[in-house]
Amino acid sequence: MIRQIFFLFFIFSLTTIFGLFAVVIGIIDIRGRFVGSLSRMYSRIVLWISGVKYRVVGVENLDINSHYIFTSNHESAFDIPLILGGLNFHIVFLAKKELKKIPILGWAMIVGRHIFIDRYNKKKAVLSLKEAKMSLSSNPRSLIIFPEGTRSKDGKIHQFKKGGLSIALDIGMDLVPLAVCGTAAVVAKKSFALNKGEIELHIGKPIICSHWKGRPTIELADHLRNEVKAMKKTWKESIGEVN
Repeated sequence: MIRQIFFLFFIFSLTTIFGLFAVVIGIIDIRGRFVGSLSRMYSRIVLWISGVKYRVVGVENLDINSHYIFTSNHESAFDIPLILGGLNFHIVFLAKKELKKIPILGWAMIVGRHIFIDRYNKKKAVLSLKEAKMSLSSNPRSLIIFPEGTRSKDGKIHQFKKGGLSIALDIGMDLVPLAVCGTAAVVAKKSFALNKGEIELHIGKPIICSHWKGRPTIELADHLRNEVKAMKKTWKESIGEVN
């Protein structure tokens, strides 16, 4: 209990300090690159102070000089520091617009040039995706999306939605499947309890978008989901989990 209270207090303090600093820097950091570096540093500190051991598998699949659209399963709030801390890229999120309203965090995301989408208004969502394509073309950076749309409640990898994948197809950015493994056991959905454990981030090989031009986007979504499921299965086998 004491450990959890200390961790939550530390996270609140760290988020406030880094968030306010990012907002100030973001005024002159037009492309959001320095704010992106702050996000990686923040995430690595969170991972370190949590005491949770983590490992990144498959870094060799990536070209550090390229930009990608990363597609990941989503099972815990701890997915975010694992992804940001585990990948040495300038990454922004395709995030729900409600996050904009959160003090400090929302402000930091805005100056960090993250991309927001209205999930409940189809017309506005389509407009947001068009703006996202223009933004990534004029200011290249990597993007992380969670195609399931929300965190998994049962740990299973659910159907991938095709919406955000259209960005990759339209601007020709390669897609990279990611599998976050074990994070739900560390911090469950709608819980502030921090449990000890080991987590892993598995990185798949880039998928060349030009090879999928003209094919139904749902086929690409299913292919990505199968890649993520395969990596998660490999992780489960490595820890002796059968199901």
